[in-house]
Amino acid sequence: MATYGAPVWADRLRTTARNKAALRSAQRIIVVRVIRGHRTVSWAAATALAGDSPWELVAEGRSANAEVGEGPGGAAVRHTRTDAIRPVLERWMRRKRIPLTFRLTQVLTRHGCFGDYLCRTAQREPTPECHDCGAAVDSAQHTLEVSPRWAALCQSLTSVLGGDLSLPSIITAMLGDDEFWKAMVSFCETVMSQKEPDERRREEAADVASIRGRRMGVRRRRYLMRLQ
Repeated sequence: MATYGAPVWADRLRTTARNKAALRSAQRIIVVRVIRGHRTVSWAAATALAGDSPWELVAEGRSANAEVGEGPGGAAVRHTRTDAIRPVLERWMRRKRIPLTFRLTQVLTRHGCFGDYLCRTAQREPTPECHDCGAAVDSAQHTLEVSPRWAALCQSLTSVLGGDLSLPSIITAMLGDDEFWKAMVSFCETVMSQKEPDERRREEAADVASIRGRRMGVRRRRYLMRLQ
């Protein structure tokens, strides 16, 4: 429905940024739900993980098809899609429809209980540091490759990938091996299910400290008033 009548209005996407932004915003709402992602996941990441072609490209492809008299599944759409998306993401979009879990999506999009996300995006922590090992930045990549807390869990992944746990390597392995896909899902479930309560405890401790600080401030003011 979103691209209905695309040959009529597709050219407006190239001339008016507001129209393209509106189309992306509508698509983002849907694909974020599909991948069970955080609301801060970008449109590009969400559409790629959901395997949903960007609506603007679909609209432009249909417009091109109308001009040359080609059907909706013709070469114009295929070429537009290939030119716009990196090869690894093109393979991802053609993958078997194995569902993404919430915690797998968190790791792949670098959202969730990572210091980098909690500090810079969610703004719930003062620094992005790792609370497990003291590293300056706790990110999804840090969790996969550096943090000693998860070293044992990472061994099962590195035995398949040969030590390379970069995102492109992980996605390639997930596309080529269902067992690695399951191993990655298991890793994400285990890690994130432990990081989440850790974050809640830090939030509760910060709330208590804040309440105590406010109460002490009231007491100090009352004490000073009695001295006057």
